[in-house]
Amino acid sequence: MLKHNLLITLRNFMKYKSTFVINIAGLSTGLATVFLVYLWVNDESSKNRFNDNDDRMYQVFQTRKETDGHISTGGGTPGILADALASELPEVESAVSIVPPYWFNSRTLVVHNDKKIKVLEQYASKDFYKVFTPDLIRGNAQTALSKKSNALVSEDLAIRLFGNVDDAIGKTIEVREWSQKMYEVTGVFRLTDHVTDPYDVLMNYENFLDDHNWLREWGNSDPRTFMVLKPGVDANAVAGKLQGFLNTKMKETSNSLMMQRYADTYLYNRYEGGIAVGGRIEYVRLFIVIALVILTIACINFMNLSTARATRRLKEVGIKKAIGAKRGGLATQFLVESITLAWLAAFIALAIVWLLIPSFNALTGKHIVLSFDATFVLLAAVVISVTGFVSGSYPALYLSQFKVGEMLKGRLRNSFGELFARKGLVVFQYTISFMLIVGVIIIYKQVDYVQSMNLGYDREHVIHFELEVEPSTDPNYFGPGGGFEQRVETIMNETRRIPGVVGVANAYHDVTGYHGRLGGVDWEPGDKDAQESFNNLEVGYDFIPLLGVEMVQGRNYSRQYSDEASKIIFNETAIKLMGLKDPIGVTIKLWGRDRQIIGVVKDFHYESLYQELQPVLIQLVPPAPRIMVKLDGDNMNASIAGVRALYERYFPGIAFEYRFLDDDYNAMYASEQRISVLTRIFAGLAIVISCLGLYGLTAFTAERRMKEISVRKVFGASEITIMRLLSSEFTMLVSVAILLGVPLIWFAGRSWLSGFAYRSDISWWYFLIGAGSIFLITLITVSMNTIRAARVNPAQTLRNE
Repeated sequence: MLKHNLLITLRNFMKYKSTFVINIAGLSTGLATVFLVYLWVNDESSKNRFNDNDDRMYQVFQTRKETDGHISTGGGTPGILADALASELPEVESAVSIVPPYWFNSRTLVVHNDKKIKVLEQYASKDFYKVFTPDLIRGNAQTALSKKSNALVSEDLAIRLFGNVDDAIGKTIEVREWSQKMYEVTGVFRLTDHVTDPYDVLMNYENFLDDHNWLREWGNSDPRTFMVLKPGVDANAVAGKLQGFLNTKMKETSNSLMMQRYADTYLYNRYEGGIAVGGRIEYVRLFIVIALVILTIACINFMNLSTARATRRLKEVGIKKAIGAKRGGLATQFLVESITLAWLAAFIALAIVWLLIPSFNALTGKHIVLSFDATFVLLAAVVISVTGFVSGSYPALYLSQFKVGEMLKGRLRNSFGELFARKGLVVFQYTISFMLIVGVIIIYKQVDYVQSMNLGYDREHVIHFELEVEPSTDPNYFGPGGGFEQRVETIMNETRRIPGVVGVANAYHDVTGYHGRLGGVDWEPGDKDAQESFNNLEVGYDFIPLLGVEMVQGRNYSRQYSDEASKIIFNETAIKLMGLKDPIGVTIKLWGRDRQIIGVVKDFHYESLYQELQPVLIQLVPPAPRIMVKLDGDNMNASIAGVRALYERYFPGIAFEYRFLDDDYNAMYASEQRISVLTRIFAGLAIVISCLGLYGLTAFTAERRMKEISVRKVFGASEITIMRLLSSEFTMLVSVAILLGVPLIWFAGRSWLSGFAYRSDISWWYFLIGAGSIFLITLITVSMNTIRAARVNPAQTLRNE
C-alpha cells in the first residue's frame, strides 16, 4: 500500500502542477527559515556554555538602590570580593576576580624581540582554571597563573610571536600598558566562538591590583566576580547570604549582591529591580515565533489549496470507498502525500540554507556552519514529519469523510464549519503579515531614532586612537606634569597642525566605552557615609569643547589655572542628585580629598539609550592616552593619513588603529540593526508565502465560478463588476485580519519599546502604511486571476450547457 500511495502521490503532483509548485515553494521557504533560525538560536544559546561546571558556575552582580528608588544592576564588584567569598562562604568551591578586555577600551601592546602586536588583555586570579575551563592546549592549568610573572597567550598570538605553539612555553614577553612588565609564558589556550569576551593574553590579577591599589577597598566596583558552588549546594541559600554580604564589610551601604548562572548572562542581560528579566533571549523567542509562523503559513496554504481543490478528487476517493477502502486508509494516502511533499521541500530547503549561509553569517556577524550532527538531523526529521502531518491532517480528514454517493455524483457541499475554517486560516495568514509589516516599521523607526537623536555632544567626523606607553624608570613619568603628559601634549600639538584637523583632545576612555562607577563622593559636611555612585569620566583639558558638550554653569578645565587637579565638574543629573542649588564653588570630597566644583555640563548620552542618564563626575587627567581628533570632513582621508604618519613617526613598527566615534555609537545598536534587517526579510517571506496561497485560492475560485461569471457577462456585467465580485470576499478577509492585528501589534510594539529608556512613539500612520500595503498586495495578487477570468469569452464556458 505504501508503494501504491507513493505512486498516486507522484501522479497527483504531476497532474496538479500549479498546486504542487505553490506548495513546494511555500514549504521549502518555511523549512529553510526554520533551519536558519535554528542555527542562529543554537549559536546564541551556546554562548558562555563551554565550562565543565556550567550548572554550578555563577557570576556575582552588584545592585544599587538609587535616591529615586530605582535599583540598578551591574557586573562591577569590589576587587577583593572573590577572595572573601571563597574564604567566608563554605558553599563556595572556588571564586575568581576578572578584569575583562572591555575594561581597557583599547588594545595592549605585547612585545617579543622585534615583534610588537596589539592584543586584548585580561587579568584573572590564580584560581582562574578552577572556575573557567577553556581549552588549555599547552601548560598546566593548576600552576599556569600561580605566580605574578606568569602569563598565558592564545594559540593565534603564540604563532604570531614565536612561530608555533610548542616554542611559546618558557618564553618571555613584555606587556606595555600603564606599566611595563615582563612575563613568562606558562600556557597556550584556544578559545571557541562561544566565548563572549575573547582575549589574547591572560595575566595574574595581582599585577592589576598593584597598579590600581584602590581596588583593595570595598567601595570600588570595577572587576567581575565568578564562583563555582560545591556539588549539592542550594543556590537559593547562597543567594540569600550574598544579599547582605556587603553590609558586613561596609556600614550603611545601599548596595547588595545577587548572582546569576554564568551560562545565562548572555541571553538574560537586562535587569529590573535586581532580577534578570530578559535581554537577548527576547530576540531568540521572537525569531523562533517568526520562523514557526512562516512555516505555519506555508502549512495553511497546503490545507487551503487541498480542501479547495477537493472536487477534482471526488471520483477517485468515491471509487476507492465503493470497492471497500476504509476512511483510515484514505486518510493515510493523503498524509503520505503531504509528508512526501514535506520531505521534497526539506531537501530544497537544505540546499537554500547551504547557499544562504555565507550571506546569513555576514548579516548576523556570526560564523555558523551547516553541520549534520545528531541533534540537527533529529530536529530536522521531527520538524519535517510534523510539518507534513499538520499540512495533510485536515485535508485527509476532510476528503475521507464524504459519502460514496455524493462523491460519485461529483457533489460536494461546503459546510459552514469548512468554510469558516478555510477563511479563518486566510485571516490568520494576513493578520501575521500585517503585524510583521507594522513591526518592521516600529523597529526601523526606533533604530533610526537612536541613531539620529541629539545626544548632547557632536560625534560626527571624530576619530580616536590610543597612544602607546613607552618604558620608563622614572616613578613620576605617568604622574601629573610627568614625562608622559608632556609627550601626550607634544603629540596633540603636532596633530593640531595637520591640515583638516579642527581640534584635538584626550581622555582615558572613549565616549561610548566603559567608564567605571565610583562612590566615596561626600557633598555635605560630616556626611561620611554617602554611598551614591557616579560614572567616572577622566579627560584632558579639551575634551568638553571638542565634543561640543554644553556648559550650563561655571567653566571648563583650563591650562591658565594652576592646581586644576583639585577641581571637578559634574553633569546636571549629578547636581540634581546631590541637591545643590548653587554648586559652583562648593567643595566636596572624593575619596577623602577636597575637590571644588568649577562647572556643570548639560546632560549628554554617553551610554546606550537602554539606560537612563546617570550622574557623572568629570575628572581632569592630562596624561590620558586616548587621543580624539575632530576633522573638518572635506578631505578626511588625507587628514587621517597625516595623523597616521605622525603616529608611525612616534611609534615605529606598531600598527595605527583608529575608530570613528559615530561607528562606536552605532555599534551599541548592532543587534537592533540586525534585528531590523532580519525582520524585514522574514516579513517579506511571510507575505510572499501568503500571496502564493492567495493566488492559488483565487485561481481556484475563478475556475469554480466560471459558469456564474459567464452568465453574468451575458446579462451585461462588466469586467470591473466581475473583478469586484471575485475580490470582495478576500478584501473582507483582509479587513478582518487588519482589525485583529492592530491591537496585537500595538501591545507587542509597546512591550519591545519599553526596553529603551528613550524611545520613539508608535504613530497611527504605521498602521495606515501596514493596512495600505496589505490591501495593495492582496489587490495585485487577486487581480492576476480575476482579470483573466473576467476576460474569458462566455461562449467558451457555456457552449456545452
